[in-house]
Amino acid sequence: MRVVVVGATGNVGSSLVRLLAEDARIDSIVGVARRRPSIDPPKTTWVEADIVDADLVAHFRGAGAVVHLAWLIQPSRDLEQLERVNVEGSARVFEAVADAGVPALVYASSVAAYSPGPKDRLVDESWPIGGIPSSFYARHKANVERRLDVLEREQPRVRVVRLRPALIFKREAASGIRRLFAGPFVPSPLLDPRFIPLVPDVPGLRFQAAHTGDVAEAYRLALVTDVRGAFNLAAEPVLDPPLLADLFGARLVPMPAAVARAAVSLSWRLHVQPSPPGWFDLGRTVPLLDCSRARDELGWRPRRRADEALLELIEGMRERAGDDTPPLSPTTGGPARTRELATGVGRRGGTGTD
Repeated sequence: MRVVVVGATGNVGSSLVRLLAEDARIDSIVGVARRRPSIDPPKTTWVEADIVDADLVAHFRGAGAVVHLAWLIQPSRDLEQLERVNVEGSARVFEAVADAGVPALVYASSVAAYSPGPKDRLVDESWPIGGIPSSFYARHKANVERRLDVLEREQPRVRVVRLRPALIFKREAASGIRRLFAGPFVPSPLLDPRFIPLVPDVPGLRFQAAHTGDVAEAYRLALVTDVRGAFNLAAEPVLDPPLLADLFGARLVPMPAAVARAAVSLSWRLHVQPSPPGWFDLGRTVPLLDCSRARDELGWRPRRRADEALLELIEGMRERAGDDTPPLSPTTGGPARTRELATGVGRRGGTGTD
């Protein structure tokens, strides 16, 4: 089978391409990205293309499946550009899948696509898809799922799979994730559990995560297994302030949610960091995921714990770890993070989000 991976150089895409290269059932891989990477996995051909305006049909024709991973998180202050890439670009991918006659599409949705949900129990894939109103990321994920509903109605022959993972971490994504969410003013050496003395105990701040390698394995399984529909993906344990305090050897300090959100909002408005407060709202309001369907129908079982994945990411940030792709490379931010500063800390693009 020939597989086209759109957004093949990011956190999940780089791991998925390497996994597919090792699978004997995959004959060839086409990695689509805005910028060509340095990595050269077996069976892989790179194509430079932007989902906003490229002729995607030409790249998809003859493929047995397309995986759509491309997504823009920055510039967080340019909502028009974000929607143009995330929503309209995704719609172009779906249209190209139909026009090229591709029989299978695996789409990278997210826990963020869900409407607000409980923190004291797990929800399955039937939970409503409404997003979190204050989060552009969540709104876009929910909107794209509605576009995918249209594709399924109009093209029932296309096998559509939606994967809805929690947060996704790996060491090699550390430089890219730091650029996207922490910005240029956070000193990498201080991102060490030994230097985290306090953890704010914010009510309702409970969330899940998984290791990127495990999530990439779920994508591989979705490609080679005759399944359709949505699958939740997360590893144990649930991450919350008490667990994080124990993990870092830090002191737990009670903090009202309104105070914590105001601090995030102020630092964003002052251009100290590039993440708007909608990301904080996600952590407090998205539901906790029941991953039984992925286990039972895909045979997916995460090999690494969520807290292990988080510690791996933090260690990677401290050591400026990365990968040989533009979104993940430690050099993408430029010397002394000059390119990150030039983006206006979330006002303009330029740090890489393929």
